[in-house]
Amino acid sequence: MPSASEIAVSVENLQVTYRTNIDRAPTLKSLALRRDRGARVREIEALRGISLEIPRGSVLGVIGSNGAGKTTLMRSIAGIIPPTAGKVTVRGDVTAMLSMGVGFRADLSGRDNIRLGGLASGLSRKEIDATTEDVVDFAELRDFIDLPVRTYSSGMRGRLAFSVATQASPDILLVDEALSAGDARFKRRAAERIEQLCAGSSTVLLVSHGLSSITSMCDRAVWLDKGEIRKIGAPEDVVAVYTESVGESASAPTSREDL
Repeated sequence: MPSASEIAVSVENLQVTYRTNIDRAPTLKSLALRRDRGARVREIEALRGISLEIPRGSVLGVIGSNGAGKTTLMRSIAGIIPPTAGKVTVRGDVTAMLSMGVGFRADLSGRDNIRLGGLASGLSRKEIDATTEDVVDFAELRDFIDLPVRTYSSGMRGRLAFSVATQASPDILLVDEALSAGDARFKRRAAERIEQLCAGSSTVLLVSHGLSSITSMCDRAVWLDKGEIRKIGAPEDVVAVYTESVGESASAPTSREDL
C-alpha cells in the first residue's frame, strides 16, 4: 500500500450535490406567485461517496456516460467545486485543462497566450522565453502563432492548450476531453509527452470518451456511473466492462448533461 507521501490525490467519501431551480423562465405572473410559494428546487447528486487514491507519477483514466460525474470529480480535485461532504487532498500544484482553450484571450495571438499561460503556471518571464518556441513547435502552429486565437480551429486550440498546460511540467495535470479535437498523430505525441511527465513524477488524470486513449495512455482507469464508482482497475478490464454495459443499455434514452 503506497505511503501518504506517494499519493498525489486522495479522495475520501466525496459527495457533491447541486441545487438547481427547475422553474421556467420567469414571467411577471410567475414571479408574483413565487413570492407566495417559493421557487421549485431540484437537487442533483453529482457524486455519491467517491473514494480513491491516485499515486504520484501515475495516469488515471476516467470514463462514463454523460451525467456520470466525471467533470464534477475533476473540478472538485482542481478546487473549483467544494465538496458537499467528504474530503479531497491534493499534494502538489494542479494544472487543469477542463475545457479546450478556456483561459485563452481570443483577441490575443497564440504567442501572447503562451506567455499568459506560462505566467499563470508560475513560470518566470525568462523561463517562458526559453520554452516558447518548443511550445509553438509541439502545437504545430509555427505558421499561425502570431494570429489571434479566435481565428484558430478547435484542433489548433486543443493543441495549443495542451502544449501550454504541459510546458511547466505540472505536479498534477487534469485533462478533461481537451484532446478530443486532436488528430491521431497529435494524440500519439500527447501520449509521449504524458509519459515524459510521469517519468518526472507528474500525475495525470484523463477524462475521455475515446476509450482507445484510455487503454493506451493510462495505467489505471475508473468507471463512474450516476455519481458512483462502478469499477476501478486495469484500463483494459474497466473499458471492457463499461463497453459491455453500454452495449446492453444503448437503447435507453438519456437527457442528462455531463455534470
